[in-house]
Amino acid sequence: MSKKIALVTGGSRGLGKNAVLKLAEQGIDVILTYNSQREEAESIVREIEAKGAKAAALQLNVVESQGFNAFVAQVKSVLEKVWQRGNFDFLVNNAGIGINAPFAETTEEQFDLLMNIHLKAPFFLTQKLLPLIADGGRILNVSSGLTRFCLPGYAAYSAMKGAMEVLTRYQAKELGVRGIVVNILAPGAIETDFGGGTVRDNQQVNQYVANNTALGRVGLPDDIGGMIAMLLSEQSGWANGQRIEASGGMFL
Repeated sequence: MSKKIALVTGGSRGLGKNAVLKLAEQGIDVILTYNSQREEAESIVREIEAKGAKAAALQLNVVESQGFNAFVAQVKSVLEKVWQRGNFDFLVNNAGIGINAPFAETTEEQFDLLMNIHLKAPFFLTQKLLPLIADGGRILNVSSGLTRFCLPGYAAYSAMKGAMEVLTRYQAKELGVRGIVVNILAPGAIETDFGGGTVRDNQQVNQYVANNTALGRVGLPDDIGGMIAMLLSEQSGWANGQRIEASGGMFL
């Protein structure tokens, strides 16, 4: 049986980086995308290879949907060159940014940027990649705990993630005929460089989150990378069209 291949957007940093390394440890090969950090991405490819898995890094700016056709062609080319295959098994729509702005002060430019990255990109990139996703494969979208609980400053960001949760159910419904499972993972607050690294670097914010989490601490990248690997494993194949929150019990 051939090894599984995962395509992870935004795999050069933060949760995406942790996820691709966790997948490699599970024996899954990886195509990861990066926006600007080419050296970092190539370093992660070497780390993955050191774990005994194959990997490739491709540049992708998810804001520029006009470049998706060329990206899909690149994916097809690298699949044939590195794996001698015409498809891959798992798509993880992870690429994202954080913008903290009160609802009353959110600009149209901020709204459009968040929409393009967190809703339009996963919608149309997934659509264009469908011919390359193997029947019986998986799509894993990424949401946020902020669609369930509310913290000021994330109205636009969370609205896009809420839309992704609805889209996930529709994708599961429509792609089920091909045996493709679609779920969405909603992390709580995690210590990464996301959104300027506020949760990681601001001790007051970190303590506030820890105090409001049942397990008494802020989430770590390992907590989410492990969940992504689990949701792509054979054992979780009957969970479909679901929002799975991994927040350690935030704001219960």
